[in-house]
Amino acid sequence: MTRSEKMLTQPNIDRIIRVNQAGEHGATRIYAGQLAVLKNSTIRSTLKEMEAQEIEHLKVFNELAVEHSISPTIFQPIWHVGGYLLGTATALLGEKAAHACTIAVEEVIADHYQKQLDELSDAQNGELKATIARIREEEIAHKDHAIDEGGLQAPAYETITATVKFICKTAIWLSKRV
Repeated sequence: MTRSEKMLTQPNIDRIIRVNQAGEHGATRIYAGQLAVLKNSTIRSTLKEMEAQEIEHLKVFNELAVEHSISPTIFQPIWHVGGYLLGTATALLGEKAAHACTIAVEEVIADHYQKQLDELSDAQNGELKATIARIREEEIAHKDHAIDEGGLQAPAYETITATVKFICKTAIWLSKRV
């Protein structure tokens, strides 16, 4: 059996669902924070559309968590507040900075989901794998849209994206564990 064909144990499936549920929760909170600041913005409708997709992603992982009796990460209250603060902070820097935040988050998440897809076998986890693949493509579309809208031209782009990526990677690392 090759590495890509290995069967994942239930604790590994639980870890995947728990960390994805936490991440999607955090994403909904980032958009909520951005929308609270950018009330009269030209990008408001775009943010609301992306937020709606993140809410749908969260619903999927919430349902999987219930189905598999998986408790959310103990860090959920921190991600709830932290996501909102991250969204608020980037939006206060302007529309392009909000898009820079999206670029950074979605780059980390696309990579994170790809690693999960590489880990999951089609035979054992085909439905979960298909769900993650679909959501990954939607996250990449968010990133591409944020790039098209000028996110790469945000003031302090490198600082914003490095900070957001660090936060996301740390949240993933912690959420995988408990």
